Amino acid sequence: MDYSDVLAAAGRIDGHVLRTPVLEISAGVFFKLELLQHSGSFKVRGAFNRILSAGELPPSGVIAASGGNHGLAVAYAARSLGVRAEIFVPEVTSPVKVAGLAALGAHVTQTGAIYSEAAEAAAKRAAETGALAVHAYDQAEVVAGQGTTGLEIVEQTGGVDTVVVAVGGGGFAAGITLGTSGGVPGGTPGGAQGRAPGAVHEAGPRIVAVEPERIPTLHEALRAGEPVPVEVGGVAADALGATRLGAIPFEILSSPRVRSVLVSDEAIIEARRTLWARHRVAAEPAGATAYAALLAGAYTPAPGERVAVVLCGSNTDPATLTTA
Repeated sequence: MDYSDVLAAAGRIDGHVLRTPVLEISAGVFFKLELLQHSGSFKVRGAFNRILSAGELPPSGVIAASGGNHGLAVAYAARSLGVRAEIFVPEVTSPVKVAGLAALGAHVTQTGAIYSEAAEAAAKRAAETGALAVHAYDQAEVVAGQGTTGLEIVEQTGGVDTVVVAVGGGGFAAGITLGTSGGVPGGTPGGAQGRAPGAVHEAGPRIVAVEPERIPTLHEALRAGEPVPVEVGGVAADALGATRLGAIPFEILSSPRVRSVLVSDEAIIEARRTLWARHRVAAEPAGATAYAALLAGAYTPAPGERVAVVLCGSNTDPATLTTA
């Protein structure tokens, strides 16, 4: 996979997804508000690209396993395209997301304690029905679709030195790594014009990949030299709860451009509260995870460094914004 796959995805999904806004919250620090995307997260980009790439679909439609956000995206894309959707979610999926799936007309099965168990059930069902499987993070079409967020970041900011993004199974961070590796008119490929302070830029900006300490899929994969299983728990488990990094994301995220950092559940909760109190941005825990890295000091930008923080999900109960 490379940058051309992301460009092709951008053309394919044009008109189906939103070009989400960028907000400069301080000099050189930007929020990419992907939580304002259709279905409340970036996931519709990959869902549309996968479905539209498939050509004629079977009568059984599409099928996906999800902690919630991917399922919502697949259900949204399927409804938009007039396709049947069947979604499997684990027991940890929030009631807000389960209700959202039903509202989108998806056929929902809640099974298994964690995402991987729901994924096994979905794979078995897909084999029975012949439905098109839309994987949450480990399909080339899905990764390329998510990468269109990176294209927008480069275009909307004029280039940054660093993109900070949350990681679950790795598809979003991998896509953004590819999508920020192209050129910026008048500048250096994918990054700030003239390149700024002290960063490692082989072909595009540094990617700071942020994970909860209790779900370190990328961190442990990089340590082991291959994707390995991890235990899943904590406040962001419904959205970032992959038990193993995807094979495609691992290949892309093994780049020297990528730095892996971990944040505590307490830091994620505080970032979520701060987003609401200071910026009136309503994020779910996964959506606040990237920002937690800056607030907690897991990643500290250099003076003058241009940084884009991707806020990736908003599927949450608003009543919890100040309490959990």
